[in-house]
Amino acid sequence: MSYLPESATGAPVFDYDAVKDKGLELTETYAAGDPFPHIVIDDFLPPSMIELCLENFPKKPDPDSMSFDRDQERYKTSYHPDHMEPALRNLFYAFNSRPFIRVVENITGIKQLIPDPYFLGAGFHEIATGGHLSVHADFNHHKPMNLERRVNMLIYLNPDWKAEYGGQLELWRTDMSEQVQSVVPVLNRCAIFTTTQQSMHGNPQPIAHPEGASRKSIALYFYTATWDETRAGKTTQFYSRPGTGDRTDWKIRRKEFVEAVTPPIVLRGVNKIGRMMRGAAR
Repeated sequence: MSYLPESATGAPVFDYDAVKDKGLELTETYAAGDPFPHIVIDDFLPPSMIELCLENFPKKPDPDSMSFDRDQERYKTSYHPDHMEPALRNLFYAFNSRPFIRVVENITGIKQLIPDPYFLGAGFHEIATGGHLSVHADFNHHKPMNLERRVNMLIYLNPDWKAEYGGQLELWRTDMSEQVQSVVPVLNRCAIFTTTQQSMHGNPQPIAHPEGASRKSIALYFYTATWDETRAGKTTQFYSRPGTGDRTDWKIRRKEFVEAVTPPIVLRGVNKIGRMMRGAAR
């Protein structure tokens, strides 16, 4: 039996009365998560929703897809919900609904969560053979809505996945001294964790499925209206694991150094010129 029940109508939605108290029994476990608040729940979604995802997972990038092939993000592609077939679109919109948000609030203890109608970086994720995602702390500021990022939810879509196939979600201590958790991304396993600049996570082990299957997942992010303008907005920050060949993301480090030492009025002018030049090049 799945953690979240099927809708009474069988549609890809969540019935409020059926789920409004779900997660309250997990709040303490979540808060006690090591190295930062988190929880892993197996058989999370109803089977019909998992089947819907497996049968209709995108076979090619959409106009809003993002693909990465660099040292920190190898062979990774994201797919935007707005370009999916109707039933899948409805499922992702249900992930942004009041019943589902209530479950996330109950589990995490974080109230007044706000979903992301833009699905920035969210949707379906896929990493192909040989690909990986280095350990990192996520971006902390949703610029279009001026919100603070608070919670990540990952739901895996990989039948019969084994640890030796790679792609485990790793949770690390803030100082990168120790890997504390390793979560194999098996089908319908859900990982939820609090997102801060100290929540180091990633799947750095390269994908190596014997039949060439990719690592697939649903990625959902939740926010609160608590952004403080005195804080610095950070993009994704990658970190190297000790004793490995992980590469430093010097492009981001250089960008942040320039922003730190350049007066704001000069930086705004430089950014404006850059946008004008990019527009003229199109």
